[in-house]
Amino acid sequence: MSELITAELVDLDLSAVTKDAAARSLAERMVAAHRVTDLDGFLADVAAREAQMPTGLDGGIGIPHCRSEHVSAPTLAFGRSAAGIDFGAADGPADLIFLIAAPAGADDDHLTILSALARRLMDPEFTAALRAGTDPGAVAALIRGEDPTDEPEPEPEPEEDDVTAAGSAPFRIVAVTSCPTGIAHTYMAAESLAAAGRAEGVEVTVETQGSAGFKKLDPAVVAAADAVIWAHDVEVREKDRFRGKPLVDVGVKAGINRPAELIAEARRKAERGEIAAVSEDGGSTESGDGDGGGSGADHAHFGVRLRTYLMSGVSYMVPFVAAGGLLIALSFAIGGYEIASAKSVADHFVWGEADSWAALLNQIGSAAFAFLVPVLAGYIAYGMADRPALVPGFVGGAIALTVNAGFLGGLVAGLLAGAVVMAIQRVPVHATLRGIMPVLVIPLIASAVVGFLMFIVVGKPIASLQNALTDWLNGLSGSNAVILGVVLGLMMCFDMGGPLNKVAYAFAVGGLADPTDGSLKVMAAVMAAGMVPPLAMALATTVRRKLFTKTERENGRAAWVLGASFITEGAIPFAAADPLRVIPSVMAGGAVTGALSMAFGATLRAPHGGVFVVPLIGEPFLYLLAIAAGTLVATALVVLLKGARRTAPEGAGDAEPTGSDDSRVTVAA
Repeated sequence: MSELITAELVDLDLSAVTKDAAARSLAERMVAAHRVTDLDGFLADVAAREAQMPTGLDGGIGIPHCRSEHVSAPTLAFGRSAAGIDFGAADGPADLIFLIAAPAGADDDHLTILSALARRLMDPEFTAALRAGTDPGAVAALIRGEDPTDEPEPEPEPEEDDVTAAGSAPFRIVAVTSCPTGIAHTYMAAESLAAAGRAEGVEVTVETQGSAGFKKLDPAVVAAADAVIWAHDVEVREKDRFRGKPLVDVGVKAGINRPAELIAEARRKAERGEIAAVSEDGGSTESGDGDGGGSGADHAHFGVRLRTYLMSGVSYMVPFVAAGGLLIALSFAIGGYEIASAKSVADHFVWGEADSWAALLNQIGSAAFAFLVPVLAGYIAYGMADRPALVPGFVGGAIALTVNAGFLGGLVAGLLAGAVVMAIQRVPVHATLRGIMPVLVIPLIASAVVGFLMFIVVGKPIASLQNALTDWLNGLSGSNAVILGVVLGLMMCFDMGGPLNKVAYAFAVGGLADPTDGSLKVMAAVMAAGMVPPLAMALATTVRRKLFTKTERENGRAAWVLGASFITEGAIPFAAADPLRVIPSVMAGGAVTGALSMAFGATLRAPHGGVFVVPLIGEPFLYLLAIAAGTLVATALVVLLKGARRTAPEGAGDAEPTGSDDSRVTVAA
């Protein structure tokens, strides 16, 4: 624990000028300290986290961080930059950079240490000491909290002016903070809100829903609160606890950067009597002053929440698709397509026959596939209304299969189940019934309602729509198939793991739930296009090395493997450094690959695997040709665009950062 950071992990003269270079420089120290096992893999995880949301904070602080399977022990590395490095903060570059590395399975004790650091970063005396330090060992000790001169100061006695009124209680706020990773922003927002509350004479109690644990607020504290603040980028857990309170609902960075404003807004809502009816979808409706239903922020978040609900269902479904799809594909490779009609292996299995093993793989894979739509519906509902919605969600998904509504039916069933449960949760009930509501009453009533709607009302129309979509996909040929391939290729390459990429991938994976020739072509086109961005950047860094920085060339070597494995995110570091040249180039390459894959009639039953499942692909040689063509197009474009932008001399060598819009040449004295 005490060696979370050592002198060897401190760089008081960080020379990097970009955030990628800074992360690499500090990560190299982690590798040397045997805390990181794979430098490029770890940096890819850091870049993927950075792509979700910039990690720069006001006050000159950058906190790139991630949880990664390439981290062997929780580790901090600290760098101090004289020039400053842009981490996306509103007030400019950061001079204090913390690289926070947590293992994928880090325990609560380790993550508590990381959260403690995040809280200390909100202390101006702590950051001032970091800027003044001259000895790496002393700075490491300061970060570990071992500064011998740092003696605790007694809590100041409250003065008369601090009391709002004789005998009256202070204004009380309860808050919840959470961020996608749950390592840094969660705890920094909590500390920022608490500090602002002390300055304003407001009692702020914060519940941090981060990776270091989730300890619920005391119900008595919640009941006594005058207002609620949510500073979150992921869904707040057990939201119904805060029903009937004035609510301020913002992103986690607002909690860090403008806590005083949030507290003031909470006070104004409380004073005006704007009581929020908190729903399980995270929204609220206001009453009391005639402003109408919820705040603009709440309504603005609806689209984001809807996408989160849908992606939650898809993310839980994908492992079933991956396992089932690969098993079925392997069964076809061993026993041919006719193996799908083999007798049950429970009654007919011969140990020495390849066909028996192929039939076994096929039937196990088919069993996994049978869960796809119920899991999709169940976890969409779960994302909307938590555990009480699981039963009606799964029931609705199973009915979708019964009425042949397929993937679309699962989507609708999940949304219906979540909405019905949320509606039931808004109904006031007697205290004696509250204990059995989530385990008996809500699942019973919601399942009956969702079942009625799916069987009687919406099931058949959705089934008709699903059949029409299936017929359309199966009938695609010629220019229509090529156009669909172009669209899917553009979506896969535009944000490389972002919302559009996920929508295209979800569309393809959904087709595997009820595979047809058309849906298998879509899956093939989506995976082929998704491989293009990292492969193109890997090739570009190989053929025109001087157009890229040393860091980018090293990332390019890793991109070969990432691209071959269908990990589109391998191109994110390049796109982040030079988006105006990289993104259009890889989109063009992805469009070419998607179009050619559809034109060639390539098919794919596996939802992942890259080149490692090529033997299971229909028309494998033409499929590889489509990937190669798209990669060459993207490479040629990115080289052309970057070459036209070059301004640095050829002799700049490894110090030549020409891959970025704000290129600079560093000349050694």
